[in-house]
Amino acid sequence: MSNLHLEKTSYGEFGACWRITNGTVEALVTADRGPRVICYRFAGGKNVLGEIGLSGPVSTELGDWYPMGGHRLWHAPEAKPRSYYPDNEPVTIETVGSNALQTSQAVEKATGVEKQMLLEMSSSGTRLKITHTLTNRNLWPVELAPWALTIMASGGTAIFPQEPFRPHTEYLLPARPMVLWHYTDLSDSRWTFSKKFLRLFCDAKIDHPQKVGLANKQGWAGYAVDGQLFVKTFPHIEGATYPDHGCNCETFTSGTFMEVESVGPLATLAPGGSASHVEVWSLFDGVSVTGDDDDLEKMLAPLVVEAKK
Repeated sequence: MSNLHLEKTSYGEFGACWRITNGTVEALVTADRGPRVICYRFAGGKNVLGEIGLSGPVSTELGDWYPMGGHRLWHAPEAKPRSYYPDNEPVTIETVGSNALQTSQAVEKATGVEKQMLLEMSSSGTRLKITHTLTNRNLWPVELAPWALTIMASGGTAIFPQEPFRPHTEYLLPARPMVLWHYTDLSDSRWTFSKKFLRLFCDAKIDHPQKVGLANKQGWAGYAVDGQLFVKTFPHIEGATYPDHGCNCETFTSGTFMEVESVGPLATLAPGGSASHVEVWSLFDGVSVTGDDDDLEKMLAPLVVEAKK
């Protein structure tokens, strides 16, 4: 018998929400603004997503945009004010069968783009599939890429896989690009670069921003915080054109703020056309990411395999 349950609820200052749970994990989707997934956690446990609340707005020509926290959908490449279109209005939330919620934003007046997220929860375990869809409601074509941004709980470590090691004597071509921004500082103490992983620590005492982007062909990224490991999996499509010099995965931190992001390919959408991008989330408890590369790989390998099933 399935333990899946969908219900209307409320969640602190974020107001009205919908909750979807299978008894093991739960996710909350905001109804008063969005589309946003504001909470993902073990049932009754601690939220692994960051909660910023309704303070600290970013002023744009289109109005104030609030970081708010949780998980959101943008369209790439990043530009201001286009990417920062305010998501402060109520959204439409519909139940889809017994295991899914769809949250839809009204068409953005300034861009003509409509945003939707479909959340599908497995009947057991921690698997949550999120399909992000952008639809062009203009009368002309629009080029964009779906961009899934997850704000994580503060104080943890983001983890990204390096490409598998191959000796110089066996393979001469590059493995993947790593893209830097003008403010990226690779000497920053929050970075750890090693043979098998790239790690970025969220340090509240260091408030200048850091960001990198990757062509992440391994198709996963993780975030470890408070003994929990959050893993998102996503595709890398060979031959597709991705924004930001070929990135399908990016990360950003500043002070208590940390994002783990994935990006879909660039697409030119005809009027009425859509582009979708899928992430699958998993959550694991009792996890420590201390130790060297070999220890970390030994711990992560079976969890990543499980997350990709």
